[in-house]
Amino acid sequence: MRKLWTFEFTYLIVAACITIWLLFAKNFIGVADNGDFLRIMGTAGLNYYDIFEIYEERFFSFSHANFAYDSFFRGFYPSTQIILVVMARIISLLFNGAVFDIRFLGAIYVVLLLTAGFLLIKYNKGKSHLIAVSIALLMLFIFSDIGYLAYFNSLYGEPVSYVFLLLTFALGLKLTKQRNATKRLLLLFFVTVLFLVCSKTQNAPIGIVFSILVLRYGWMKTNDPRWRKLAIILSAVTFIISIVMYVAAPKDFKSINIYQTVFFGILNGSPNVEEDLQQLGLPSKLSVLAGTNYFQTDTVIKQDDPMLTVDFYNEISHTDVLFFYMKNPDRLLSKMEYAAENGMNIRAYYLGNFEKSVGKPPGAISFEYSGWSEFKRTYIPNTMWFITLFYVLYYVVITYEWLRSNEIRTRIAVELFIILGLIGIFSFLIPIVGDGQADLSKHLFLFNVVFDMMIASAIVWVVNKLKLIFIT
Repeated sequence: MRKLWTFEFTYLIVAACITIWLLFAKNFIGVADNGDFLRIMGTAGLNYYDIFEIYEERFFSFSHANFAYDSFFRGFYPSTQIILVVMARIISLLFNGAVFDIRFLGAIYVVLLLTAGFLLIKYNKGKSHLIAVSIALLMLFIFSDIGYLAYFNSLYGEPVSYVFLLLTFALGLKLTKQRNATKRLLLLFFVTVLFLVCSKTQNAPIGIVFSILVLRYGWMKTNDPRWRKLAIILSAVTFIISIVMYVAAPKDFKSINIYQTVFFGILNGSPNVEEDLQQLGLPSKLSVLAGTNYFQTDTVIKQDDPMLTVDFYNEISHTDVLFFYMKNPDRLLSKMEYAAENGMNIRAYYLGNFEKSVGKPPGAISFEYSGWSEFKRTYIPNTMWFITLFYVLYYVVITYEWLRSNEIRTRIAVELFIILGLIGIFSFLIPIVGDGQADLSKHLFLFNVVFDMMIASAIVWVVNKLKLIFIT
């Protein structure tokens, strides 16, 4: 007879209560727009609700629950986020044909988060109540923090990366736990990988490492050629889509990124701007833009000046930037140290959480249920040496677990955690190479998610080892 009470169902109830209380039951909590909402709104058929709203109220200071319906594809931003936003738009239309309530989108993210937590507990607790409780408490304390949940009531791409990274690992581990894993489950894992990889252009490189893992799953069933064939096909598709996702990035988006990377990244605080420009193959007259960002209005040369197209945008690529940092590793290290200073902030503290109607000051932040995000920001060292030390210890343990594993399923499960660390490295370096020092506290969001998942997995590993020592 199946148990009516389990740890995973208890988690569902408690987590649902927390998320409903924080996001839906009282004052609206979201994240203010920094201008990024326009990318997804133009594609998904939405617009700002109050057309007379002043700039200071629309951006940065206040969040917004209501948006207007508009025509689709007034622009195109390639992202799997579009699917979720359109789903929420359809549901919202059923309840209110005049206003899109973003809380319907938030509810979709909540369902996906709770599903991930449920699966992580159910398929990783084994027969241990202690492990089940540990995973449940970590999911509730770390991954239900308002720093993460507030993004659910927004049009940022961050919550897509967040919930689908958790879902990908939940399903990836489930595949290794079930000897009778079905092709349907493998396909579902593949879908979650694509949602993660294609949520943002920044995530495209993640697909390369996941394509290798998907291929590894093909060797879990040596006596099933159809399973292996499916894994090979899904691996190839993952690899190809990752490349396409990067190549398909809008031209304007690439222009913004490369401007930020060079002028607000490499040349920002450079000891010798002219020499750096020479190494990059760019004219020295561009030195007047050093330290500026793409959205400044007071630059000597305007960002859309045709001269910049000829002398800059057509002459530089992120490959050139990568080679520059390879030739100047000390410069990369200094940028990494700067990134580390912002690397322990789950949320962007300059973006307000409340609607204007609540009466809070512009840019006010909600600190309700923020125990983990505030602990992390205050007490965990935001330095490069600490991140490096943590990674070294993490990979020492991972290597040990991989070497002591004799079964292919166990090794693939360990490899999933190896990939987790690699995703963290990618998500730490890509904002530096791809967007300079602009808005690092927000661009390092995925690194924060990965770092927290690494911490959570390390805690569960320690709890399991202590259990084996003292209980069994």
